[in-house]
Amino acid sequence: MGNKLTALVNPRKYGKSPFSIVVIHGDPGAPGEMAPVARELSENYGVLEPLQTYTSLGGQVQELKEILEKNAQPPLVMIGHSWGAYLSFIFTAHYPTFVKKLILVGSGPFEAKYAKGIMDTRLSRLSEKERTEIQSILINLKDPSVKNKNILFKRLGILLAKADHYDVIVSKNEALECNNEIFQRVWAGAEKLRSEGKLLAFGRKIICPVTAIHGDYDPHPSEGVRKPLSSILPDFKFILLENCGHDPWLERKAKDRFYTILRKEINSG
Repeated sequence: MGNKLTALVNPRKYGKSPFSIVVIHGDPGAPGEMAPVARELSENYGVLEPLQTYTSLGGQVQELKEILEKNAQPPLVMIGHSWGAYLSFIFTAHYPTFVKKLILVGSGPFEAKYAKGIMDTRLSRLSEKERTEIQSILINLKDPSVKNKNILFKRLGILLAKADHYDVIVSKNEALECNNEIFQRVWAGAEKLRSEGKLLAFGRKIICPVTAIHGDYDPHPSEGVRKPLSSILPDFKFILLENCGHDPWLERKAKDRFYTILRKEINSG
């Protein structure tokens, strides 16, 4: 399963029992970013925010199962963002009785061919100075002799976030920590699954309705979500948000519509 690197209060709970809504954060090394969504939804629902702390993809799937067995009331509406969309997709394939509806927000592409231009898109939206800094950080993160990689990893996230948003609402980053080791190990496993076609193949085991919500400004191409999932899921809906980047709840022009759509999808689950 991999080793736990942190000891966090896990899961965080919002609203009142029963906890039938689950939000799964993106970036496998930076738990906590979905807190604003959990708080918003807790006005109407009991919401769990599990925090992924294991250093392997399989470990995170099992950790999520254990957390939900102890704290949630299945069948659940599972809302996964970015990396969390992948994890939710894989989890639902493994444990279909846990999930009655899966909502993927700002997901990465499900086939490797759609991922090739993501970093180029991001870099094109940044200044020359920022692009140079990103390239330096990426080199240092791969260097075994470099220390304080979590600091570099956090800085990388800040820079990439500038490229990921269309018209961002100023807000604090609610990620609890940034752990480069978790990111590198888990993401390597996810990329391998995607490149081998195994990530998309998990869709054959998913029996519940699936909705993908995606911003039209998100550097992760929407076609890399819509086309592959449309071909493999029996009950799939795709919703494209205009003037919206990677994190819809942080977008000035899309936030309200995002929450309206999210509540509608929850209630129709």
